[in-house]
Amino acid sequence: MRSVAGKVHTHSGSGNLIGMRRLYAQSMLPSLVLALGILGAPLTALAQEPGYQPPRTPDGKPDFQGIWSNASITDLQRSPQYPSLVIPPEELESVTAQHPQNVRLATDDNLQQGELLDGSDLGMGRGYNAFWIDPGTSFGRVKGEYRTSWVVEPDTGRIPYSEQGQALRREYRELFSSNDGPEGRSLGERCLIGFGGTGGPAMLNVLYNNHYQIVQTADYLMIMVEMNQDARIIPIDGQHRPRELKQWLGDSIAWWEGDTLVVETVSLHPQQAGGGQIPLSDQGKIIERFTRWSADQIYYEFEVSDPVYYTQTWRGEMSLNASDSRIYEYACHEGNYGLPGILAGERRAEADAASQ
Repeated sequence: MRSVAGKVHTHSGSGNLIGMRRLYAQSMLPSLVLALGILGAPLTALAQEPGYQPPRTPDGKPDFQGIWSNASITDLQRSPQYPSLVIPPEELESVTAQHPQNVRLATDDNLQQGELLDGSDLGMGRGYNAFWIDPGTSFGRVKGEYRTSWVVEPDTGRIPYSEQGQALRREYRELFSSNDGPEGRSLGERCLIGFGGTGGPAMLNVLYNNHYQIVQTADYLMIMVEMNQDARIIPIDGQHRPRELKQWLGDSIAWWEGDTLVVETVSLHPQQAGGGQIPLSDQGKIIERFTRWSADQIYYEFEVSDPVYYTQTWRGEMSLNASDSRIYEYACHEGNYGLPGILAGERRAEADAASQ
C-alpha cells in the first residue's frame, strides 16, 4: 500500500472511504498510465457508434436506467491556461499528464507518511491528501471531443455574471461563511445537500462521489446522487408546483422531445439559490436535456437563463458515462461530528481572545 500523509479535512468520511475503496482496487499510478494510453487513441475510435439505437423502455422511450459517472478533470468554466474548448488530439496526452490533479494523484505532492502538513498546501485544495479523492484522470469526452470546460456558450467558456449577480454572490458567501452557529456554515457542511452542485441543476463533478443512479418509469425519472444521497424525483408531463413552494434542488418537470428528455427547473430553495456554481433567482430557470449518445454515454446539456445573475443565457455540455461501479452510502461528516468540531474550535478561539 502506498504512503499516505495525514488527513486533516473535516468533510464527509464516506466520501473518503469511497475514494479509498476505488483507488485501492486499482492503484493510482497504473491507472493513470492506462488512462493516458487510452486518451492517446484516435478520436474516431471513441466517437458515436454508427447507427446507434438506444435501448427502450416498455413504453418505447429511450432507457436511461443504470449507474453513470461524470468524474472528470474538466471543470465547469475554462481555465485561462486553455486557449480553446477542444483539446487537439496531438496535445491530449501531454496536456492531460500536466493537469494539476493528475500530477497530484501521481505524486501526492511528494508527501511522505508521517509528514505533518503546515497549511501551505490548503490553497491547492489539499483538505485531503491524494489517496482519499476520486476525481477522475481524464478530460471530459463529449461527442468524441475532449473538452477543457463544460461551458460551451459563450465561447470564452466562462459564466457571464452580471454586476448584480456578482454582488449577490458576495452577499451569499458572507452569509454562509461564519462560525457564529450551524446556520452560518455552507449547505454541504450542514449535510443538507451535496457539495459543489452535484445534485443539480446542473449536475456537476467534484473531487469524489461522482456517480448517479437513474431509475425511469413512464411517469417519472429518478436520479439518485451518490454525493449526500440527494434524490431528484422528476415528473414527466407534470406541472410545476406553486412558486411559493421552494425545495432543495428546485422544482423540476420533464417532457419528451423525440428521443431527448427535457427537464425544466425553477424555484430553488432560497438557501441554495444564491450559492453553488450555478446560482439562480426567482426569475431564472435551468433547462437540462438527456439524450442517449452511445451504449456507454448519455449526452447531457444544460441551459441557464436568468436576467438577475447573468448578462445572457449560457449553455453547457457534458457526458454521463456508464459505470460498473456501485452507489456507496454517504455518511456526512462521520456522523456529523465535523460541524460541532468547527464551532467548538471557534468558541475556544473567541474565549482565548477575550482572556488576553
